[in-house]
Amino acid sequence: MVDPGQPDGGVYEWYQRGLQLLGDRNPAAAATLLERAVAAEPTSRSAREALARAQYDAGRYRDAIDSFTHLIAANPTDDYAQFGLGLAASRAGELELAAEHLALAVAMRPDLDHYARALRGVRARRGLAEELP
Repeated sequence: MVDPGQPDGGVYEWYQRGLQLLGDRNPAAAATLLERAVAAEPTSRSAREALARAQYDAGRYRDAIDSFTHLIAANPTDDYAQFGLGLAASRAGELELAAEHLALAVAMRPDLDHYARALRGVRARRGLAEELP
């Protein structure tokens, strides 16, 4: 029996369609579909990572922080999740949290220049914020 509240197909189809929507620059629709996939398979790292990316791209930074935090709780050495959490926190204005997780990502993968650039940007913004009255 098909649940009318769920899109057609199973979790894998929802995940694949969510990735397609994300690639087609429709992150809000992707996030909606990927939320269903994660609800059905809460231990799926790939679905949760795709959801976090979709939430970030849709401007849902607090939701992305939650999703990346969940990934880090399952695997603290996931440099991409650390990086994603840092970016989402930066966009949400949580510069201390952003700097902490971006620094961890840089420590894990010093070979990735975009990690280091993001960390420098957050540190610069944090320094400017400290100078304001």
